[in-house]
Amino acid sequence: MPSLRHVYLALAVIGAIWPMYYFISWFLEFGFSLTAMADAWHVNDATSGLVWDLTIAAVALTTWVLSETYVRKNWIALWAIPATWCIGVSCGLPLFLFLRTRPID
Repeated sequence: MPSLRHVYLALAVIGAIWPMYYFISWFLEFGFSLTAMADAWHVNDATSGLVWDLTIAAVALTTWVLSETYVRKNWIALWAIPATWCIGVSCGLPLFLFLRTRPID
């Protein structure tokens, strides 16, 4: 299991860095405007579909994190929620899996 945990952690780090590179590049080019970024996400049907796909996945992941945390009392796993909504599902999901599989004393 420890090697699988390392894979989850590596994916969480990659899932944080890679998307943020593009977000930061966009902000440097167009300025820090969340409204303008949201407009760019809906520039065509393909990007709108991707935004909705990721939004639904983020809601499902948040629901899973909350229900698992309630049952397992693994409160540190709640860090996956801000990671999901502030960075993306590509960071939040592997972070949750990393935190979920940690050995409990």
